[in-house]
Amino acid sequence: MWFSTSIIIISFLLVINLLNNVQSQTCSGNPTDHCDTEALMLAYKLHYFNGRGRAEVSRLIFAAAGQKFEDIRYESSEWPSHKSAMPLGQMPVLEFDGIKLPQSLSIARFLAKQFNLAGKDNLEQAKVDTVVDTMVDGMAKFGPIRREVDEVKRQADMQKFLVDELPKHMQNLEVLANAYSNGGPFFVGNHLTWCDLFVYDMLESILQVDSTVLSRYSWLQRNRQEVEQQPKIAAYLKSRSQTLF
Repeated sequence: MWFSTSIIIISFLLVINLLNNVQSQTCSGNPTDHCDTEALMLAYKLHYFNGRGRAEVSRLIFAAAGQKFEDIRYESSEWPSHKSAMPLGQMPVLEFDGIKLPQSLSIARFLAKQFNLAGKDNLEQAKVDTVVDTMVDGMAKFGPIRREVDEVKRQADMQKFLVDELPKHMQNLEVLANAYSNGGPFFVGNHLTWCDLFVYDMLESILQVDSTVLSRYSWLQRNRQEVEQQPKIAAYLKSRSQTLF
């Protein structure tokens, strides 16, 4: 009798342990499975300066997915004491599952895949990457110009960029939208992907310099409005911290 009872208890414990392992694997493997444990919600830690900058597209992805994360921000004075803890001595860095991932676009692409914002299949993902790469090309000269310390040179270079350089990249984005959007307001497949969020974020920086940049690009205006109207994005934009960059 004692032996039979022991066997039943041991079997019961083994079943409970097996179920716990299955649940643990489900939760840690794919956040879109809606395992609402606090540990999973805060499994993502994003390290960056106290600004939007190169981390903002990842924050927008988190917002679109409704995924909680730990938004770790450093003031410039704090950064030197933390620099050695980052893989490449730079930020942003995403911490997930014990791994630290640097490089802003690699982080964004990983998060987009985690939350089904990267494209439904390999071809869609390639289209999304094409849009991102086109926007990266368009921004290549913007950053260095904005950081120019000589004000006269900065203003002259920025005007040249806005008039001679940027329009061809805006036109390229509209060409891609015409090819990939299926007539909808999003770049790829008529549904929100991370390239919409990336273009939104990059254009925000340019619009701060010239608010009329999109006046000639009706589809890009439509896309921007559609992104802003997504309920989770709208809530994030309304509540996010106002910073210098």
